[in-house]
Amino acid sequence: MLKGFRDFMMRGNVVDMAVGVVIGAAFTAVVTGFVSAFLTPLVGVVVGAAGDFSSYKAHIAGVTFPYGQFLNVLIAFFMTAAVLYFCVVLPITKATVRYMPKKPKAAKRPCPECLTEIPQAARRCSACTAHVEPLTAAAGA
Repeated sequence: MLKGFRDFMMRGNVVDMAVGVVIGAAFTAVVTGFVSAFLTPLVGVVVGAAGDFSSYKAHIAGVTFPYGQFLNVLIAFFMTAAVLYFCVVLPITKATVRYMPKKPKAAKRPCPECLTEIPQAARRCSACTAHVEPLTAAAGA
């Protein structure tokens, strides 16, 4: 029983996932700190609320609705999403396109037996194993 648990814990994907969670938690702290230290006060300056909406409340029929807390969380969420997109996702996407271009896909054709897409140079269909004649560049043109 313990051998199975040890084998499970020593698998590469479990360790990779654990490292990813730890790095994600640390990165979350960095982004949250940036948003709360710089962006939230900036929003407060723009709207004149000093960046803290938690005191905003509505009283309806004797019930208090602290909608300011929700506004704080909502603004923090959108600013965090914007920081992640513009500072992480967008640069990584551009770097991936620049430094790791996609390889052109091999030309495909349908298998005459089962209509599964197969490479033009294939001699046998991988789905139905039917024998097919390979197409050459001259024959496909």
